[in-house]
Amino acid sequence: MGLTTIGLFAGVGGIERGLERAGHSNELLCEIDPSARKVLEKRFQGVPLIDDIRALTTLPATDIVTAGFPCQDLSQAGRTKGIGGANSGLVKEVFRLLRGMKRKPTWIVLENVPFMLSLGRGRAMSVIVGALEELGYQWAYRTIDSRAFGLPQRRRRIFLVASRSEDPRAVLLNGMAKVPLFRTSAYTLHGFYWTEGNTGLGWAVNAVPPLKGGSRIGIPSPPAIWLPRKRKLCLPDIRDAERLQGLPAGWTEWSNGEKASGRERWRLVGNAVSVPVAEWIGRRLSDHRDYHENGATPLRRSAKWPRAAWGRNGKVYEAMVSEWPVSRRCQSLESFLEYPLQPLSVKATAGFLSRITKSTLNVNKRFIRDVRYHLSQAKMEL
Repeated sequence: MGLTTIGLFAGVGGIERGLERAGHSNELLCEIDPSARKVLEKRFQGVPLIDDIRALTTLPATDIVTAGFPCQDLSQAGRTKGIGGANSGLVKEVFRLLRGMKRKPTWIVLENVPFMLSLGRGRAMSVIVGALEELGYQWAYRTIDSRAFGLPQRRRRIFLVASRSEDPRAVLLNGMAKVPLFRTSAYTLHGFYWTEGNTGLGWAVNAVPPLKGGSRIGIPSPPAIWLPRKRKLCLPDIRDAERLQGLPAGWTEWSNGEKASGRERWRLVGNAVSVPVAEWIGRRLSDHRDYHENGATPLRRSAKWPRAAWGRNGKVYEAMVSEWPVSRRCQSLESFLEYPLQPLSVKATAGFLSRITKSTLNVNKRFIRDVRYHLSQAKMEL
C-alpha cells in the first residue's frame, strides 16, 4: 500500500516522480521558483502547490516529508556560505514545520550535495542531524552515485532518511554493489565542462559530469562531450539531459503555449534529483527489512563526516558502504544519447582552450589536439 508524501523544495519534481513510481501519492508540493512551478503544475495536476515555504504555517498529516533543499550555499561551485546562507539555510523551515505537526511523519527524506560534508567542517550535517534528533528522529545518510542506477551521469548526492519509529538504516544502508570496471577504448566519449579549465574539468569517462544549475562563468550551461572518433566537441540536447536525470524527454517544457528558454531548462534540469535514486528509496520506504550491519565505527562529533553514517541520541557511526547500493546495466554514453548533438561554438571553444593551456592541469594530449582541431574546423565553417 502506498504512502502519502509532501514535497518541500520540490524543484521540477525529481523526488516526487520517483516516489510516484514507487507507488506513493503526492499530497502537497512547495516550490518558490516560478519556472519550476510551471513544470510542477503541468506534471502533477491536481496536487496543491505552495510557492513559499516561509508562508506555510503548518503541514497536513502525512507519511513522508521530502526536501531537496537549496544547495547554492553548500556547493563547491556555489557561494560556499554554508548552512547559514540565505538559500541553504532555508532547511530550518522544514524543522519549523515538523515541530508544529501534532502527528509527525513516519519518514523524512533530505537530499543535497556531498560538499556539505566538508564545508565548514561539516557544520551543515551537524545542524541537520541535531535538529532531527531534537524532534525524536534517528537518521542515516549515504552518498549515492546516479551511475549505479544505469544513468551515464557521474552524479554524487547525499540522501538522508530519518524516522521516529522505523530503522532508517534498513532503507538506506542495506545493499552494496560492486562498482563495475568501465571498459574504454580510444573512441570512448568523455564529458567535461567547457566553462571550466583553470583548476578542473569535471572530467567523466563514458558519462557526463554532474549536470548543474550554474557554472563558474555565472550561467546555467550544458557539459560538453568529446567525440574522439570525429575529433569534435559537442553539447547534448536538453531532452537527453532530462533523460540523464531519469526524467522523460520534454519534462521541463511548459504548458499553455509558453516556452521556456534553453538556458532556463538547463538550470531546472541541473537542479533536479535523479528519479531512479528517489524511486529506489521510495520502494524501500514501504518494503524495507531488517538492517544487515556492514560494519560501523563510532565517531566523535568533531570527526570528519564520512560518505555514509547513521546516528541516534547524540551518537554517530560511520557506515562501511559504497556509493553504489545497486548496479544496474548502464549504456555507454554514445548509445544513450538519442537527440542530435550541437557543436561547441567558436567562442566557447576558444575560451576553454585559453584557460586549459594556461593551467597546470595534467590533461590528455590527444584531447588538447582535438580541441585545437575542433576550433580550427569551427572557424572555417563561419
